[in-house]
Amino acid sequence: MKKISSICIAFLMFVGMAKAQELDRGGFLKDSLDIYMNRALTNWRIPGAAVCVVKDGKVVLMKTYGVKELGLPDKVDENTLFMIGSNTKAFTATALAMLQERKQLSLDDKVTKYIPEFKLDNKAAGEQAIIKDLLSHRLGFQTFQGDFTFYNTNLSRKEVIEKLGHMKAAYPFRTKWGYTNSAFLTAGEIIPKVTGRPWEVFLKDNIFAPLGMINTLALTADMPKSLNRTAAHTLVDGRLVAIPYCQIDALAPAGAISSSINDMSKWVLALLDNGKVGQRQVIPAAAIAATREPQDIVSSIRHLNGETNYQLYGLGWFLQDYAGHRLVMHDGGVNGYVSSVTLVPQDKLGIVILTNTDQNSLYEALRWEIMDAYFKLPYRNYSESYLSFFKTNQANDQLVDKKLRDSVAMKRPTAMPLSAYTGKYVNDLYGTLTISIGGDLDQLQLRFEHHPKMFATAQPLGGNRFYVVFSDPELGKAVFPFTFANGRISGIRVKVADFIERDAYEFRKVQ
Repeated sequence: MKKISSICIAFLMFVGMAKAQELDRGGFLKDSLDIYMNRALTNWRIPGAAVCVVKDGKVVLMKTYGVKELGLPDKVDENTLFMIGSNTKAFTATALAMLQERKQLSLDDKVTKYIPEFKLDNKAAGEQAIIKDLLSHRLGFQTFQGDFTFYNTNLSRKEVIEKLGHMKAAYPFRTKWGYTNSAFLTAGEIIPKVTGRPWEVFLKDNIFAPLGMINTLALTADMPKSLNRTAAHTLVDGRLVAIPYCQIDALAPAGAISSSINDMSKWVLALLDNGKVGQRQVIPAAAIAATREPQDIVSSIRHLNGETNYQLYGLGWFLQDYAGHRLVMHDGGVNGYVSSVTLVPQDKLGIVILTNTDQNSLYEALRWEIMDAYFKLPYRNYSESYLSFFKTNQANDQLVDKKLRDSVAMKRPTAMPLSAYTGKYVNDLYGTLTISIGGDLDQLQLRFEHHPKMFATAQPLGGNRFYVVFSDPELGKAVFPFTFANGRISGIRVKVADFIERDAYEFRKVQ
């Protein structure tokens, strides 16, 4: 679900300048992939991964590597589940396009036709928004806007849609692309309005089962119940650790699916064969074509081979060119997982990469490596180049964090007694935040209304600034400043990791 990183896009320019190394490209998948992957899993510290390549209607490669969970012996196999994050979006968009082909809706229908309570802060935009706007991220929001409120929280789908109407759009309606997970949830909730069946049931009956994706799960709540599943992993202070599964079923149509490499191969095979499985037409070809029609411009992008093109967005898919080939692709990221699905329709080529740590770019590097092998381009060893970039960023982050911890150790006095910072704070979108004195008495503890299992610890940096560490490592570490007015604390600025949401939240003190 999460998402496309601006760092990754910028890094394309960096890698493109790396010196190409020659390699027998025809033998990469057959002779070199195992060596490449085993080295990459060690260097990137990835517990487990799965890779599939389909070509000309056949699976030409399906391999699994590593273990399901760090420190345990169980190996990943072809039916082991990984969370696929935002690669869920193509399933949601395809489902709605299928309903269009059945004449049960039009993708140009207004959202309010099916969800009358749907509103945007811009009243006219809310009234004019159509289903395609939801599926192509063009409501006017910034990328990831609102996700701290919606992601891994206790809100219901209905509450997410209601709160979406309280978000202040950063741009005029339909003028700028901005990745909006809550919009995809809204689109998914049109399905039960039309069919009488929940999004997850419709996908199972109309996509998963007909394609033979027998192990795939639509909801994150079901992942812990599976007997053959990977564990989620991330890096915490330089250590790779297993973490709890995220629970994002309130945003399910945007990123909740878990699948295996075997099941994902069936999805990709069908998409590359105009929706057919053998002689059966499971997905209408017109529905697949609808999802690949460009709807908006994302950005210009410089590819690894030096050429520059526009990156576009269809319905649940990114669209771009590479070395004269049109790509239909998406990445997916949720707590502990990143994945990649790439289609090259004119070449009948499909690539799926699944990993069970969210701190790696192998899923990107290998995608380009495999395409270069098929397109007979020079070998660049993208994994090593990406890794160098990753390690530099990680070292810089650790240096910043050390300086902040050193500042905490200096025990600089706060501007006011700690008790003055305690109380109830409110943000119009999120809700309430409660601050109390922490257990060590020299720090504050922050509790958020819609994250009942999470808290944050705030240690004084001096004045009205505090060093904040979330109990959920995915939310990161940051400096939170309190605002001061008329001799009293008036508010606090809350910032979570960019992986969740890029902009800060302003909470005002109400008691």
